[in-house]
Amino acid sequence: MILYPAIDLKDGQCVRLLRGDMGSATVFGDDPAAQARSFAEAGCDWLHLVDLDGAFAGRPVNAEAVRAILAAVDVPVQLGGGIRDRATIEAWLETGVARVILGTVAVEAPDLVHEAAAAHPGRIAVGLDARGGRVATRGWAEATEHEATDMARRFEDAGIAALIYTDIDRDGAMAGPNVAATAALASAVSIPVIASGGVSSLADLVALRDAGPIAGAISGRALYDGALDLTEALAALRN
Repeated sequence: MILYPAIDLKDGQCVRLLRGDMGSATVFGDDPAAQARSFAEAGCDWLHLVDLDGAFAGRPVNAEAVRAILAAVDVPVQLGGGIRDRATIEAWLETGVARVILGTVAVEAPDLVHEAAAAHPGRIAVGLDARGGRVATRGWAEATEHEATDMARRFEDAGIAALIYTDIDRDGAMAGPNVAATAALASAVSIPVIASGGVSSLADLVALRDAGPIAGAISGRALYDGALDLTEALAALRN
């Protein structure tokens, strides 16, 4: 199972939100590139970036910070937030992002996911952000009636690289991930599932690893707060 250290970008800074609330952002640093280098030096295989401002604006906002991160590290980067059309997908892939994450547009224009995945095999992921099992969009501000599992199944034949499943109520709360829901989703589809939201300890990572076919996990606040040691966690997962 791959551990993805998270860098969430708001106003050019590294922040973490509590349950997706932009008004509850905690700033952890004003140099995202330096944070990315720190994670890379610890030995991570991937980085997970989110343009939080972009998720609300519907277009890239923290592009300068993303480009600085790409210039600072050699590890592959996956990026979500404000990527809602083919031109933006193409631009980020050409800039050096290894994998783009489509969230809102996956709900509102699923054909774009299929088109992009066909054009860029292995470089398109879908973000399913759920509250109470139902998908939320536009920076988690808008609830939908779509069940996460039903939505995931729509992309079984799309050829996407991964599904990133976020339990919004767990995100940033340091209360542990929703292991059962994540494992159920991973068992329901053939697409690799990456867990997000609430991963706050080595025990959480082990629980996800041992729960079934979960391909990866994203952690942010626990790494910044020191509750999770990245080097130790990477070693444990690799062994």
